Amino acid sequence: MTRRPRPERRRDLEGLLGTDVPDLTQRALPDRHLPVSQLTVGATQPRRAFDQDALDSLAQSVREHGVLQPILVRPVGQQYEIVAGERRWRAAQLAELQEIPVVIREMDDQEARRLALIENLQRDDLNTLDEVDAKLELVSQVLNVPLAETRTRLMQMLREAPGPDHVALDTLFSTLGEQWTSFARNKLKILKWSPLLLDAVRQGLAYTAAQQIAQVSAEHHPGLIALARTGITRAQLREEIRTLQQRASALTPTHQVARHLASTRWLKSLSAAEQKELDGWLSKMPDSIRNKLNP
Repeated sequence: MTRRPRPERRRDLEGLLGTDVPDLTQRALPDRHLPVSQLTVGATQPRRAFDQDALDSLAQSVREHGVLQPILVRPVGQQYEIVAGERRWRAAQLAELQEIPVVIREMDDQEARRLALIENLQRDDLNTLDEVDAKLELVSQVLNVPLAETRTRLMQMLREAPGPDHVALDTLFSTLGEQWTSFARNKLKILKWSPLLLDAVRQGLAYTAAQQIAQVSAEHHPGLIALARTGITRAQLREEIRTLQQRASALTPTHQVARHLASTRWLKSLSAAEQKELDGWLSKMPDSIRNKLNP
């Protein structure tokens, strides 16, 4: 769970990002009310999915009390693009409201993206993968490096002597309630997980359960994910994983190689360079073994 920035940390973040950072967790006075139909969702929005049950619950609250927190928008052409508050806007539509309170700010695409990321990090239901994605993008902006290179840069900085970039990250992550070194060493590991496991985390699988499942080979992930979703305890999941690991360790190296070579999924997971190395290794197979493979 991401901690919400304290006021003094927010001021640090404003200076670091070069833009005003509104306190999106506090109520604000609206500039005006706009028709719900005049608001649009822009490309700067990082949020990918909304829980329908939670959205229905919010819509019921909106029917009874209205939208209590204005939506942050920016003018784009003849309409207004939502920067922060898309969930409230969706709930207002479900509640069949005609107008919604808004705070209007002029900002460019980069500023809008920054504020959208910050709001996303303040969500109570934020999953770890979305958190990692958002923080990497903020790091990319703060360090002025391409997003694709941000993870590599963070790992490099763990080995470097402190410098201006370290100070910048200390400031950024202090506003987010953690240390960047801990983020780099621990949470970035999630990016190495199998696509199936990452999808499960995005869909609500607990990070602690996913951490345990990541310890075993990807071929076991579907079954373990399904098991974790039944509501078993962490100890029960850990025991199931221990059983799988014991079975795997009981296999001889020959059995382990044969099992992997028979796995289409495992073969597809290899890079082109790894496939080339594997082909080279197999080409050195003794003729007696090769003849048995090709009777």
